[in-house]
Amino acid sequence: MAEQLVPPGETPPVEGCIAEAHDERADGGMWEHPGIWLGLIVLGAVLIAALFIARTVAL
Repeated sequence: MAEQLVPPGETPPVEGCIAEAHDERADGGMWEHPGIWLGLIVLGAVLIAALFIARTVAL
């Protein structure tokens, strides 16, 4: 007898199993690599600080 195929994402029936299929953790999206965002924020802060320092020196 041929074994029935189970659709992707579903748990095959198992004798004695009472658990349901669990959802996989969603990917972090833009928060997957927070170091990139932190680097961009720090870079922006340094550029703004450099602007104020340049204006102060130019006086």
